[in-house]
Amino acid sequence: MKDIFIGQNSSIRDALQKLSFAGEKSLIILNLDDKKILGTLSDGDIRKAILKGKEINDSIIDIYKKDFLYLLEDNIDKIKVKELFLKHRIDIIPIINQNNEVKDVLVWSEFFNKEKIKHDLDLPVVIMAGGKGVRLEPFTKILPKPLIPINGKPIIEYIIEKFLDYGIKEYYLSVNYKSRILKAYFEESDKEYQTKFIEENSPLGTAGSLKLLKDKINKPFFVTNCDMIIDVNLNDFYNFHKANNNIISFVTSKKKQIIPYGICNLDENGKFDNITEKHYSTFFVNVGLYLVDPKILEIIPSNDQYHMTDLINKCKENGHNIGIFPIIEDSWLDIGQWSEYKKTVSKLEV
Repeated sequence: MKDIFIGQNSSIRDALQKLSFAGEKSLIILNLDDKKILGTLSDGDIRKAILKGKEINDSIIDIYKKDFLYLLEDNIDKIKVKELFLKHRIDIIPIINQNNEVKDVLVWSEFFNKEKIKHDLDLPVVIMAGGKGVRLEPFTKILPKPLIPINGKPIIEYIIEKFLDYGIKEYYLSVNYKSRILKAYFEESDKEYQTKFIEENSPLGTAGSLKLLKDKINKPFFVTNCDMIIDVNLNDFYNFHKANNNIISFVTSKKKQIIPYGICNLDENGKFDNITEKHYSTFFVNVGLYLVDPKILEIIPSNDQYHMTDLINKCKENGHNIGIFPIIEDSWLDIGQWSEYKKTVSKLEV
């Protein structure tokens, strides 16, 4: 039986670490005093909690499912178990005795002979690789940003490897700045995947070049920046996008920004009210990975500078569904500026 048990007073961070270590998508919540089952917690429950304002260090006590599916140890029928998995689309079913003690755990993969967590996605990926990388100068005076090395391997290879884990073989690279160097790198490399180039004659912003894909892509596709390495379950991301009928979904992360000064608060008359120390704000940041429907290409203007923020706001204005898919702060690495690049190099050396 896998170690997928956690106490009811554990933090969201503890739960995420346990999920990652166990390689599962759900946990069983126990009362640590008497070892009796209290509920279950899935990664989807955690995402919903974060979207509703929960912090990573908050307790899981009010977000796990108290009303959960279980079977008694003397009532196991394999056909019935399969039907329950398929009907409820759950990952685990605890087997308990009359005292609410867990005697076994049934896992999806054990009954269907396949991993539910990862499977091939037949979707193309567009990598926005045309920027000048001003924040990484002077390196980018010589090399395009996607080819800046991290421990001997270009940034873009780390990004592509994340998609290769899901069997994705089709890649479009939107290029402009130092495009010949980038093209030469891929043309001279023997790769297990296919790369095609979208050439921007002039900078078209973070979304403008997608218009060049009109009539070339007729199914949902990923769009990623080339200065972020993001660890996200792409199956879950795709299922979220599809289930909510979104025209565009993008990955976000909750970020806490501490202001290292005393904050003076004023009353409604503009007079001093109080002062607080080390105030902080929490907000969701866009980490640069999107899943978009091909009909979005109709919205983007031709041969004009157009950014992802413009596109998302236009979609919202037009009444389309837009989804944000939260991940924890530890799940992504920013390599678009020197301070973060150096941290990333250190992390990937471990």
